[in-house]
Amino acid sequence: MTLRFVWLSAVILMAAVPLPAAADKSLDLKAYCKQLISFYDRYGASRSENSDGARNHTLIGADIDCREGDPSKGVADMEKLLERKRFEIPPR
Repeated sequence: MTLRFVWLSAVILMAAVPLPAAADKSLDLKAYCKQLISFYDRYGASRSENSDGARNHTLIGADIDCREGDPSKGVADMEKLLERKRFEIPPR
């Protein structure tokens, strides 16, 4: 009975500890997503009266995904937006 308890405790502890590589990848994706958003803010939004700029719904959704949701979805949305605007996507 004791051996089973020790084994079960070890399995639970291993499952509860996040893997460092997965955490690094998530942080990298968030940073890259923020980089794409700031790139679009700087070069994609004109200062004219008719620019969609900060009101671009794709940009807004990607920003929310990057901060609170799924950064990979935010990155994919921003890459599509930059391609539509005919920008070269910055490297990761």
